[in-house]
Amino acid sequence: MHAGNKARASMLQLHGTARFVSDVHLREERGDIADRFVQFLNDTARKNIAALFILGDLFEYWIGDDDLGHPFNARISSALRTTVDQGTQLFFIAGNRDFLIGDAFAAASGLQRLPDPAIVDAENTPILLLHGDTLCTDDRPYQQFRTMVRATQWQNDFLARPLSDRRAEVETLRRRSAEAMRDKTAAIMDTNPLAVQEAFTGSACRHLIHGHTHRPGQHTLTLPDGSTATRWVLSDWDTDRGDALEVDASGIRRIDLPG
Repeated sequence: MHAGNKARASMLQLHGTARFVSDVHLREERGDIADRFVQFLNDTARKNIAALFILGDLFEYWIGDDDLGHPFNARISSALRTTVDQGTQLFFIAGNRDFLIGDAFAAASGLQRLPDPAIVDAENTPILLLHGDTLCTDDRPYQQFRTMVRATQWQNDFLARPLSDRRAEVETLRRRSAEAMRDKTAAIMDTNPLAVQEAFTGSACRHLIHGHTHRPGQHTLTLPDGSTATRWVLSDWDTDRGDALEVDASGIRRIDLPG
């Protein structure tokens, strides 16, 4: 990640309360996570939340919008659309597992896709938003893989294959990824301090929200100009600890979710 990328980050103006989640990892075999997420969407709409930001890995994997007709995927898309229809704007930054979400899913769900990185000006507080994987620069094999799968030609070739082939390929990639993670140190898979610093410096934001690392927390750091910045890390939802951040005129806070 380079500071110049931050300078070109998309700026979005927002008024009212916003919520942020990441790494929900929805999949058919974990109906409990899906139920909890739908309950969270219902709660978000009921409380008249102005906007919900999903910072990547909404799904455990997404193999293409032509799989939207799958009953599980259709259920999630419908739940998202209902939330939008009830007045909550929905924004999405692609993660490392669902970067193939495209125009068809966005249209069906009512979500608005944002680039990674993006900046939201929430009640006059600029916040830098990322999925988080671009901050993990010490994991060089992953960064090489990311470059490959984000290439247009790779995606076109992958999407041209039958759904059954794509699903089998993703299962193989998931298995290989799990095996590779066992051989990596915790430090390699976490964010790189210099990458975090560059993100802040390039954006002029003093708050950053991301997911990906599955290490929820709040980290304060001092930037080269002497200013203080805060990095907020969202949790994954796989281990029944899924959380959200809520932002309004009073600031940023971590909230309990409907259980």
